[in-house]
This record gives sequence, C-alpha cells and structure tokens, in this order.
Amino acid sequence: MDANAKVVGLDIAKDVFVAVGLDRNGKAVGKRKLSRDQVLPAFRKMEPKVIGIEACAGSHYWARELIALGHDVKLIAAQHTRAFVTGNKNDTNDAAAIAEARSRSSTKYVPINTAAQQDLQMLHRARSALMKERVAMINRIRAFAGEYGRVFGKGVAKFRDGLKAWLTDPDNGLSGSALETFRELKSQLDDKEERLHLYERRLNRAAKDEKARKLMEIPGVGPIIATAILASVADARHYRSGRDFAANLGLVPREHSSGGKQRLYGLNGKGDDYLRTQLIHGGRSALRTAGGKPDRLLCWATNVAARRSFNVAAVALANKMARVIWALMAHDRCYVPVWSKSTTRPA
Repeated sequence: MDANAKVVGLDIAKDVFVAVGLDRNGKAVGKRKLSRDQVLPAFRKMEPKVIGIEACAGSHYWARELIALGHDVKLIAAQHTRAFVTGNKNDTNDAAAIAEARSRSSTKYVPINTAAQQDLQMLHRARSALMKERVAMINRIRAFAGEYGRVFGKGVAKFRDGLKAWLTDPDNGLSGSALETFRELKSQLDDKEERLHLYERRLNRAAKDEKARKLMEIPGVGPIIATAILASVADARHYRSGRDFAANLGLVPREHSSGGKQRLYGLNGKGDDYLRTQLIHGGRSALRTAGGKPDRLLCWATNVAARRSFNVAAVALANKMARVIWALMAHDRCYVPVWSKSTTRPA
C-alpha cells in the first residue's frame, strides 16, 4: 500500500480481500489483493491507517484484529457505501467505495462488538433459530394430524397436551406405522424443547450481570431483552441520544417529507430486527400487566392505549423503553419508576 494513503477501504470475503488506499485529496493511490492469510501480516507492516470495513459476516473479527495492530478501524453499514460505488460492481470498486465513505465526516458507523458480545449474540441467534425450528415442527405435526381428523387447540401448551393424550389413547385410530412416525416427530419436538430450556438457563445466568440487572428494572425488560441489549451495545454513547438509539432499532416512524410538509408513516423497519421484535414483545407484555401500577411510563402507555389501540401503545412503549435503556447505559443510572421533586428524574 502506498505510504501516501491516508484512508484504506478493505473489502473482506471468505478468501479474497481487496484494499484500496486514498490520499488526503481522495485520489486512489494504491490497491492490493490479499489472501486471507496475508491480511494481518500486510497491515502489520503499515503505519497506522484510517480503515473502513463494510459491516458484514466476519467484519467484527477483522476490526478487532486491525485495532490491535494500532489502526483506526470503523465498520460501515452496507447502505452507506452503496452510493459511492462507481462503474460495475467488483471487489476493487467496492473497496474504493468503502474508503470514500470512511473519509466522509457524515458517515454513520456500526459499533464494533467485543468477543464477549459475539458469544452472547451467538447464543441469542441460536435460540431464535431453534424457536423457528420448533414452530415449524409443531406446524408439521398439526398438518399430519389433520389428515387423520385430529385438530389441536391454539398455543404450544394446548398442542402438547392434546398430542400426548391422542398418542396414548388406545382408540386413536392410528396404524402402527402412523403411531411410530408421530412418536418420532414428538421425540424431535421434545429434543428442541430441551435445548431451548438449556439456552434460556444460560441466558438467565448471563442476566446476573450488574448492567443486565439494572436494565431489568425497566417495565417489560427481562433476561432476554437485557442480554440482547448487552450483546448489541457495548457503549451506549456511540449514539448521540436515546432517539438515535431507538431510530437505529427501527422504532421510529418512516418519514417522506417534502416542500416543508412533514409526512410520517409506520415503522421504518431498519436496524436490528431481532432486538426490535423483542422490545415490542416486552412492551406488549408490560402493557398487558400494567393494571393500576403507579409507574409513570406504564401510566403514559395505558393512556395511549385508551386513545389509540393496544398495538400502537405497545410499539410506542417499546420506543420509550429503548430511550430509557440508552439513558441508563449512557449515564450509568438506575431506573426510577415514580419520582417527586426531591427525586432525581431519569432521562
């Protein structure tokens, strides 16, 4: 890489990596194709550089390794680099686009996860995938049972009870082959349930962390949401405000304004789908059990539900929860559900 290169865009892949350097005037002054084994030795020989990497699979690992070598590394979301691609799409043009985006002061970056965050995030993703497999297995058994005239009630608990009673009934009308197949499918479902319980026990252990316990004081935030937040956010001050954090999760309206007229629509759907879904579920649960609790946040959400609808209030509460989470993490505070003039008001 040319010594005049001030900003380097690194396009990563499984085996072929491409680095493009830009000088202080934004002119390309060097490019280099590297194999996976050549990346770290090549950057170890360079003077500290400003490096941009597109946020994708493996990007957090490479960012941590390059930071350890003394480089200034930032991860950039793919949608922020796409606009700078010139010509046809190839690795070199992609790396140049990444370098161009990294050189812009207005570019927004993705927080770099630590190894501990990666561990916790993998646990969440594995649990989420297993839950989808469980739903698919239940739907499969329901469909098969329907062919034999058997329909189970809604919900996992009613399904399991109904399936168990049906298979143990001597007058179920099933042949030996069908009964054996259903029992095998039930065994697969039981295995998935057991592994889900194992993952949840591990998440509950992770939730004993002091930061997680503080987050769980917020209505609607339990071990799943608290650990998911810690897995995604290392430093809340990466976001300028609670609104920026909520917007990053896609919990703000989509805007399409023009000519001085503001138009707001439904959720923009950007950001971390998993974390946004968990927060909405948490808001729905907190709102359902709000009752007559004096918590100011829940009172506000209850009033929104009375004026609008339950689902609108649940999403609005999820937005508020995200903002409160940011305030607690950014300013190292504890949640105060009810306060007076003599009480320090939370952000």
